[in-house]
Amino acid sequence: MAERAKQDQDVVAVILEDHRTMEDLFRRMRSVEEDRAGALAEFSALLIAHGEAEESEVYGALKRFKDVDDEEVEHGAEEHAEGNEALLALLEVSEVGSEEWDARLEDLVKAVNHHLDEEERTILNGARESVPDKRRAELAEAFLRERERQLAADCGSIENVRAVVRG
Repeated sequence: MAERAKQDQDVVAVILEDHRTMEDLFRRMRSVEEDRAGALAEFSALLIAHGEAEESEVYGALKRFKDVDDEEVEHGAEEHAEGNEALLALLEVSEVGSEEWDARLEDLVKAVNHHLDEEERTILNGARESVPDKRRAELAEAFLRERERQLAADCGSIENVRAVVRG
């Protein structure tokens, strides 16, 4: 538990932990032996809360550091929108496990995995190298606070995902 508390002091570690959770949820959504609808509900909430918290609390702050590419930060926000659109398309399929559901799940996996890979290689590596530990800890606290606020507000509901996608 002490290790988790220490990780919480680094926004990069907190974001990476969410990324690994998303990948695990993808595995659960693909498995016929899992509660696929439950995994989707959990994923939906995490994706929206994570993206909204990154955009409101982290991305703007990271643009101020020289080794964090501003264009990559803006591109990250664009990729959040693409992931949110793919999520909505999946949420709108009524039959979990149908051919359409599986196809839209793969579209979601592709969009989100592309973003996770790019964000980890560009934005997060730049943050790890350029942003002082104290600032990364402050950003972690702000990120987690906003993420929890989003989760408490049922941010993964189809109605909220529609509102996020439509801006």
